[in-house]
Amino acid sequence: MRLHRTGHAARRRAGLAAAGLSLALTLAACSTSPEPSPAGDGDGSTAGSDETFTIGIVEQQLANPFFAKLQEAAVAQAKKQGLEIMTAESKVAGDTESQVKAIENMIARGVKGIVLDPASATALVDVVEQATAAGILVVTVNTSLDPLDTAAASFETDNFEGGRLMGQWAKASLGDAEARVAMLDYDLADKTAAARHDGFLDGFGITDDSPEIAGTALTESNFETGQTAMENLLSAHRDINVLYTINEPAAQGAFAAISGAGVEDQVLVTSIDGSCAGVRSVKDGTIGATVMQFPTRMGEMAVDAIVEFVASGTRPEGLINSGTVLITDEPVDGIDSETSEWGLKNCWGE
Repeated sequence: MRLHRTGHAARRRAGLAAAGLSLALTLAACSTSPEPSPAGDGDGSTAGSDETFTIGIVEQQLANPFFAKLQEAAVAQAKKQGLEIMTAESKVAGDTESQVKAIENMIARGVKGIVLDPASATALVDVVEQATAAGILVVTVNTSLDPLDTAAASFETDNFEGGRLMGQWAKASLGDAEARVAMLDYDLADKTAAARHDGFLDGFGITDDSPEIAGTALTESNFETGQTAMENLLSAHRDINVLYTINEPAAQGAFAAISGAGVEDQVLVTSIDGSCAGVRSVKDGTIGATVMQFPTRMGEMAVDAIVEFVASGTRPEGLINSGTVLITDEPVDGIDSETSEWGLKNCWGE
């Protein structure tokens, strides 16, 4: 059964050379800039305020292009608003203690707001509550705290909706063929991973217990574990024809296994992230469809919310969706999407 156009096979193989980019979902530690850096435009003014003020930006590891783009956007927006900035950068996975210390330092320096990409949904709750008690507006980006209302608001991708778009596209593209679905996940205790997984199932119209699911495997959301996991799944289930992946590096690794098995025209590959490398994989046919998220919007929206809070006292609230767009060159009726050409103009990363 040939579910993709035959011309895609050659283009997919050509895309494998660029498929090693890792955009893992792992979380990390941080290093804090010792002094706030002036970021005004030279006239000392701040939008909506009589004088400048300082904000903190606590990101995850900047070696990851998603996090790097998010921080870059937040810093640029703060500069546009004439603010001063303290930053903290995550370095290694799981070091929430360093993020806590960074926020404590920002509290001591009297920042007016903090943009936080939390390394843990729970480990930062106490220090965020301390910041809030000190009159500091804390907003999260990319992922939220548990409970959600620990921070004033969270600017992030609706990952359930992103997964749902993947599932809808795959179901419609499969047509009347009998579905044999494989799922390459990240640890489902992670909020983002669970939301994407559940969204895909909802969009496809199945559950974890449905007979359409041929097999599942955990990855570390990178190329290498995506490839290994898919090799194992294909060995046990040669008839797989639909693949959900937690992100584009895992999808790119999985396609290496699919191509090696000679079934690249049999398997519909879906993913999420919207990196430039991932969109190129859509263009060359490695990935059938991906869902783009927008780290730039997250950073800009978070900074603007702090500026508005300082100017007027208006607090943002709840989960605020920064947007999702399905990217595919094989559109289906009834599902809004954009082409890879559009995606390459709006992607993030290299």
